Amino acid sequence: MRYPASEKLEIIRLVEQSHLPVKKTLEQLAIPRQTFYRWYDRFQRFGVEGLEDRSSAPSRVWNRIPDAIREEVIELALEEPELSPRELAVTFTDTKSYFVSEASVYRLLKAHDLITSPAFIVVKADNEFKDKTVRPNEMWQTDFTYLKVIGWGWFYLSTILDDFSRYIVGWKLCTNMKVGDVTDTLNIALAASGCDSVKVEHKPRLLSDNGGCYIAEDLADWLKDRKMEQLHGAPGHPQTQGKIERWHQTLKNRILLENYFFPEDLEAQIGAFIDHYNNRRYHESLGNLTPADVYFGRGDEILKQRKRIKQQTIQNRRLQHHANAV
Repeated sequence: MRYPASEKLEIIRLVEQSHLPVKKTLEQLAIPRQTFYRWYDRFQRFGVEGLEDRSSAPSRVWNRIPDAIREEVIELALEEPELSPRELAVTFTDTKSYFVSEASVYRLLKAHDLITSPAFIVVKADNEFKDKTVRPNEMWQTDFTYLKVIGWGWFYLSTILDDFSRYIVGWKLCTNMKVGDVTDTLNIALAASGCDSVKVEHKPRLLSDNGGCYIAEDLADWLKDRKMEQLHGAPGHPQTQGKIERWHQTLKNRILLENYFFPEDLEAQIGAFIDHYNNRRYHESLGNLTPADVYFGRGDEILKQRKRIKQQTIQNRRLQHHANAV
């Protein structure tokens, strides 16, 4: 039970004025002797103020983020409102060379009422393909998704996604979902990856669902000519292509916040978001790297640099804490 300073002082006076021994008096008051003597010692040293409850938290936390850095985090959050606390923490670390954790950013944004619930659906891609890829261009996932242009009707986005890095290797906005649209997208991806011009030991395997254009004999012949193996997901289990399903959901969550009246506008928005997704959007399942970081093999060096920044930041905070305490 906690007692205010006034009650502690009253108990001290009762004990002082009691004709009974201190032990008996405290027993009747139900106050432990250790607690009483602690109060009495502080009263003798500091007076009534010494009886006030003290916070159990330290007066100065050595690892506290400096106020100037906290202000910079808030400024970045206001400049980039679409970033989550995780993405803000990584972005701040990379751009400012100063480590802040996701938890610290979340608490800071929460204190400034800058945390909002997402206005879109998040789809988990937890049921992945059973054979894990270990390098870029080992396997590509492909699929179509549909998007509407007002006054024009439905268009179909064909995408090639690298399974290992989640990098969008190639894409095409189509008016149909035919074999020719699939091969056109594959040609774009092969050219972008260099797999059509550089001699490679194994061409990427192609993972798709069982849509008509993907099980067509013409596509099988086209892939065979290019020495590309084709795999199909289990019927009724779209989770097999979970990464590209998640990609299409992410795309729609962002670009379908507005209507489109011309195909060129929709195509431009798709291109802009793919550039953002590939090169600037930190992916949690990739260790907070971008797909481009992983696809082009610079991820390990970035993670090492972040580790160095974290160690240096913690060391600087500790030294500053010691300097302030002296």
